[in-house]
Amino acid sequence: MTTLAPLPDAAAPFGSATPAGTSGNQHSMEVRNVHKSFGPYDILTGLNLNFVDDAITTILGPSGTGKSVLIKHLVGLLEPDEGEVLIFGQDIWNISKPERYELRKRFGVLFQDGALFGSMNIFDNVAFPLRKHTDTPESEVRDMVMDRLQEVGLEGAAAKLPSEVSGGMRKRAGFARALILDPDIVLFDEPDSGLDPVRTSLLNDVILDMHERHKGTYMVVTHDIRTARKVSDYVGVIWKGKAVHYSDADSAFNSENPFVRQFLAGDSAGPLGMD
Repeated sequence: MTTLAPLPDAAAPFGSATPAGTSGNQHSMEVRNVHKSFGPYDILTGLNLNFVDDAITTILGPSGTGKSVLIKHLVGLLEPDEGEVLIFGQDIWNISKPERYELRKRFGVLFQDGALFGSMNIFDNVAFPLRKHTDTPESEVRDMVMDRLQEVGLEGAAAKLPSEVSGGMRKRAGFARALILDPDIVLFDEPDSGLDPVRTSLLNDVILDMHERHKGTYMVVTHDIRTARKVSDYVGVIWKGKAVHYSDADSAFNSENPFVRQFLAGDSAGPLGMD
């Protein structure tokens, strides 16, 4: 496994989060000095991150610090006010709109509640990307969808509507849909949101199992420290729109950075307050 150098604690939150020994190499995802504001609110304020390929990186940080905005930048839904978003070495805002559209097909995204179409059953929800973006024959669509549903333990729920299954099942269905095109990159926006601890743990098991089977570069945005401990190869911590730490998971959970230590321990005492 590639070894990362954590940001020097004294330099945070102004450092650049770059994996040690990989400078100059192409990464599947990289953001360089990205700034984004909405009106008077500065959300990303010079964010730098290189994501380690074929690993699970968890992005942590307080609410409102820019984690979901980062996802929208990575998939090309938001253009940065300043800086670069590089996907497979390409600045996605220096390519054409059709090229950016094609690039998005190499992503899978699991949204907070699965983001399933309420009028479609689970099978048709998972099949949707295949039918929308490919000419795959229906006989093959069925086999591919049922394979994915079996992998996430939902083969018996294919005919059910999203409203007929639990929140955890909707998330697993969303995960199956995110993987149906065999993406190189999979992004998870708070996959554990709204789940009880047992179902969170079970979903984490599915994430680990699917990554082991299919590989790819996974990024998990979460507030749940248990999720971060369980699934992470690497951990990035964002605060006030910058990366204040980026390292292998063990180094993150043993960091001496006061903010990182406070956040990962869930302590009330420290630099992070209610503001």
